[in-house]
Amino acid sequence: MKTYVEILHSADGEKVSIIFEKMKDLGFKPALGEHDFVYIWKKDVVLNEIIEFLDNVVSKLKGSGAILKFTTIR
Repeated sequence: MKTYVEILHSADGEKVSIIFEKMKDLGFKPALGEHDFVYIWKKDVVLNEIIEFLDNVVSKLKGSGAILKFTTIR
């Protein structure tokens, strides 16, 4: 399974480099093309585990001005 993230940055928010580092700290890898980052799950997970993980991502980026779009696929 993979979770992709697209990020829109606010000019009034954190620098892109800071958000980039926070995403790497969460285990995301940079991606080129349609998505900005990808998280590769080590196992199949259920919806509640995905939601819990994404809550953590949102908490980590709270106050950054970033707008996030998540897509998870098998």
